[in-house]
Amino acid sequence: MPPAGINSNYAAHAREMGKDPDRELPFFFTKPADAVIDSPCTIPYPPLTKDLHHEIELVIAIGTRGADIAPDAVIDHVWGAGVGIDLTRRDLQAEAKKTGRPWDWAKAFDFSAPMSPLVPLAGVESIERGRVWLAVNGEVRQDADIADLIWPVRDHVAYLSQAVALAPGDLIMTGTPAGVGAVEPGDVMTGGVTGIGEIKVTVGARA
Repeated sequence: MPPAGINSNYAAHAREMGKDPDRELPFFFTKPADAVIDSPCTIPYPPLTKDLHHEIELVIAIGTRGADIAPDAVIDHVWGAGVGIDLTRRDLQAEAKKTGRPWDWAKAFDFSAPMSPLVPLAGVESIERGRVWLAVNGEVRQDADIADLIWPVRDHVAYLSQAVALAPGDLIMTGTPAGVGAVEPGDVMTGGVTGIGEIKVTVGARA
């Protein structure tokens, strides 16, 4: 499975996107495997958009195959964790929502999933709590704690495994805090998750 993301997994972000922050069933989307690019990196500003948004996220890397996994057994299937930015062509997403179409072109484009190096689970402080943050040109825009996830890692990975079998190498993006916003060519995004890693992405010229 290519990188998979969960929609609106922080209450404040759900509110800023006009959604109900109550614990509704998760909604997932995917990105192609080649959307992943190692940090630090420079990415081109993608085509077909005038509204490219950043979404900082904890990333979970699966190490052991499993399907219909119980929440208490999820950690047995996790290899490690990292930090990722789910780049979104927000104007295309808004149009897709309005017309009831898939989100593919909004989420699944070249270089849309920059990620930090993955850290084995034994070297991770926690995947249940820790500051998650993102700054643009040194100004902090997103700042929360992964303890605030509506669907914690164990629960939403278990739910995802009911629909698709998880396999070694699968990457699961766990949702973004409030504060998402646009970036422009020349902007530098920095961010991280405490005890796991940091990421740096420069937005290059328009593709």
